Amino acid sequence: MVVELDDIDLQILELMQANARISNVDLAKELSMAPSAVLERVKKLEQKKVILQYNTAVNPAALNQRLLAFIFIKTKELESDAKIATMLARIPEVQEVHIVAGEDCFLVKVRTEDSASLMAMMRKSIKRVPNVLSTKTTIVLETVKEQQQLVIRKS
Repeated sequence: MVVELDDIDLQILELMQANARISNVDLAKELSMAPSAVLERVKKLEQKKVILQYNTAVNPAALNQRLLAFIFIKTKELESDAKIATMLARIPEVQEVHIVAGEDCFLVKVRTEDSASLMAMMRKSIKRVPNVLSTKTTIVLETVKEQQQLVIRKS
């Protein structure tokens, strides 16, 4: 689904990605537009599902979720990918689920307190998902860059 976006829409997205709490008045000032016009554009971006949600970035260490790991999961049946993906997505520690090409079927990003809680989560949750054949876990030692913001290229 490609949505037609003009330069003003792209500027709005860029400003809102940098600060999801930016007020409509501040957006309007930055864009030299009337607040009502900016509000209308933001509502249209929401309706078109360009803006999906507004987030707060939380420091994982503040919640004692210091361990970041990526788990490659191989499953038996490809036709049940959507069902397995849904089950993986329901695990609270799972932050992302990707269906991937290659030897494995899924790439899952998880955050836990430590290696013991990672192992417990894998035994309690991931290993109980039907049709899981194997897992390969990579533990992150240090994160250099992690972001959700997209690159916005203006025409």
